[in-house]
Amino acid sequence: MRLIVVRSDGILPGYKENRLLYRQDRKDDCIPLKNALESFFAVLSMLAMIKNYFKTAFRSLLKNKFYTTINIIGLAVGLATCLMILLYVLDELKYDKFNTKADRIYRLNNEIRFGQNYGLSAQNPASMGPEIVKEFPQVEQYTRLRWHGGFLVKKGENNVQENSVAYADSTLFDLFSLPVIDGNAKTALTEPHSMVITESIARKYFNRTEIVGKTLMINNKDIYKITAVIKDIPSQSHFQFDFFLPFIENPDSRSDDWLSENYNTYILLRKAAKPDALTTQINAMNDRFIGPELQNVIHLSLKDFKKGGGFIKISAVPLLDIHLHSNIDGELYPNGSIQFVYIFSSIGVFILLIACINFMNLATASSANRAREVGVRKVLGSLRRNLIGQFLTESLLISFIALALAIGFACLILPYFKELAQKQIQMSALFQPAMLLSLLVLMLVVGFLAGSYPAFVLSAFKPIEVLKGNFTSGFKGSWLKNSLVVFQFVISIILIASTIVIYSQMGYIRSRDIGFNRKQILVINGIGSLGNRVDAFKADLLRLKGVQAITASGYLPTNFVRNNNAFFTSPTFEQNSSVSMQDWGVDEHYIPTLGIQLELGRNFSSRFPTDSGAVIINEAAARLMGNKNLINKPIYQFEDIQTKKVQVYHIIGVMKNFNFSTLRDAVTPLGLFLRKNEWSILVRYNESDAAHLVNEIGNKWKSFVPAEPFDYAFMDDQFNELYNGEKKTGQIFITFAILAILIASLGLFGLVTYTAAQRTREIGIRKVLGATVAGIVAMITKDFLNLVLIASLIAFPFIWWAMNKWLQGFAYRIGISWWMFLTAAFVAVFIALLTVSYHSIRAALTNPVKSLRSE
Repeated sequence: MRLIVVRSDGILPGYKENRLLYRQDRKDDCIPLKNALESFFAVLSMLAMIKNYFKTAFRSLLKNKFYTTINIIGLAVGLATCLMILLYVLDELKYDKFNTKADRIYRLNNEIRFGQNYGLSAQNPASMGPEIVKEFPQVEQYTRLRWHGGFLVKKGENNVQENSVAYADSTLFDLFSLPVIDGNAKTALTEPHSMVITESIARKYFNRTEIVGKTLMINNKDIYKITAVIKDIPSQSHFQFDFFLPFIENPDSRSDDWLSENYNTYILLRKAAKPDALTTQINAMNDRFIGPELQNVIHLSLKDFKKGGGFIKISAVPLLDIHLHSNIDGELYPNGSIQFVYIFSSIGVFILLIACINFMNLATASSANRAREVGVRKVLGSLRRNLIGQFLTESLLISFIALALAIGFACLILPYFKELAQKQIQMSALFQPAMLLSLLVLMLVVGFLAGSYPAFVLSAFKPIEVLKGNFTSGFKGSWLKNSLVVFQFVISIILIASTIVIYSQMGYIRSRDIGFNRKQILVINGIGSLGNRVDAFKADLLRLKGVQAITASGYLPTNFVRNNNAFFTSPTFEQNSSVSMQDWGVDEHYIPTLGIQLELGRNFSSRFPTDSGAVIINEAAARLMGNKNLINKPIYQFEDIQTKKVQVYHIIGVMKNFNFSTLRDAVTPLGLFLRKNEWSILVRYNESDAAHLVNEIGNKWKSFVPAEPFDYAFMDDQFNELYNGEKKTGQIFITFAILAILIASLGLFGLVTYTAAQRTREIGIRKVLGATVAGIVAMITKDFLNLVLIASLIAFPFIWWAMNKWLQGFAYRIGISWWMFLTAAFVAVFIALLTVSYHSIRAALTNPVKSLRSE
């Protein structure tokens, strides 16, 4: 038996000598133990080295407080911005995912071309869903939704206007995950005069949720029994309703008219079903039903209909694609846009890159201050990999400190961002395990990305050159550094120019002549509660000082109450004579109250009893009808397809086009018909004190219907609400642009500080030789301004392409002008000058004796 002594010398330098005695019968038995001990002491050595890295990193960061502060704040602001964008994008991508069967639910869209008319709608015939389930076993279930509009709900002695109401099939809960708190989902929508309400509505009217069997009075006359209470529909849903009524109350839901589309239809596919193959079969079925109707109604075979260019196509859209990929007629709720998701995601990445570029530039620019440190450490035996590890440790330390600050910043600004984005975003989404892990990985990537270039540059210094004082790291010599600065300002200029274009388009929308006068019009809603006293109420309002005109109609250019029907210029209902036209019921005061101009003919008048069969069309409809000899020309409409009853109207006027949709859409054919449609009253006034007039009108309302709510709005506000999405986008854009510029300027400020410090001797010599302060300032700023100008030239083509693509979403839009590019470039130059000037002037004013003292 021998005693073997194993020492730690050479394994763990700097630690006290360690000895271990053990017994060994054979010489070979000590090899595994020796290897294990070597591995153990290697791990201890590595931990000691990492500890030393962090200790040295902390000392270095505290020593360079200015550099550290700029880097941490820049990264923290960039990361906080990215976190906000990440929360926004995650919210957009989560729409409808709360439905457990979301991957098997599809909505049916209807695309129609008939004669000169084309339409794409999210609505289908009433019989589409039931017939699909009957014919195709691969479809497990269907359900339909149809917006009801609104009604008055009695609460105590008063009525409350509720507008989020829909008709729904009893199969609603078979497709959508709408948890029932109280009641039975299977029978909830099967009885007449029953309703399903949300938890919030239950608490609003009953202060509790266990209320099945309770009743609500609707419109002061109808009693509805509550058969179920469901949880509030998540905000990430493509429809938002508080009340669901059974389709059994809507006789039209049982119609077998395949040429009428009013229902949002959803189907649930079985797991093995193939959507594309099913869509082909559904279209074949649709042709089978619409063929006889075409023949019966307009005496046109399906073959001739298609031969003339007509078609009716059904497509199946995945439920998860509706919010971001669908924005067509008949949507149940305003949808988002996948373009915004791409744009904001790109902005988030760009802002993070700007922050990383700041880090890289500042670390490289400050290399001169640490050159001697690197040289001394190399002479004393430090390996390059140890130096790289040291500098990467510093980079990672800054990254994780910045992450902690970024989360703090995000918590502070989240309430303002939620208001700006108009979303119910929760900060808790960031603290999910998967999200926290992603953030940690992101910080590792950012740390290595931001610290890699400086680490490799610094570690490559030659100690002899450095210790001789021959090393410099001036601004001019680094092409990569210049490229990164250019990249920063390319992004900043793109954001500035994009903001200018967006706000110019919004200004154009607000100032463009839209064909009617929306100024000084008060809209009073829910006038159905006046009953047969509407005319008396209108007469009383006309007596008020400042009231100029009054009209009653639910069809407004600033809401989404629409009714589209097919009309024909030929009594034989030929396909090429069809005109798909909006069908609005108005009174004789509608046109003058809204300030709509007539091109030909006259307005409706009570002096002409035959005006009940008259129509006033717009220019878009007139173009489709040939634009010639239109006054008194008849147009024809099927009043009832089943009985083939035809209604004949005579054109008495042609009005100028006015925008009754947003400026994203071109004006389509519209016809005004003299019919009672007493849902809203429009009051035109010229009173400067609008608040006083509203108060007087409110008092009149209370004198007629004391228990009913006085629901009003200004038409100008309703018009602006139509463009709320664009306004929101513009505000987010300008916010991100300011942040991007702030981060870029912060890096530029630090970069100029080091550049000026590195050129101290040069500046001193130039001053001794007679250089002026202005000349020195110009010398320092010229290099930076040149880079900003280069960035402008690179950014301009991208701006032109991207903004032209965005503007194509508007039928009426501005042109991109040269001044927008110059303004963006000027703002970037001004910011650069503002950032650079402080240190440039300070360096130029420094006493040359102090600058050359060390020489």
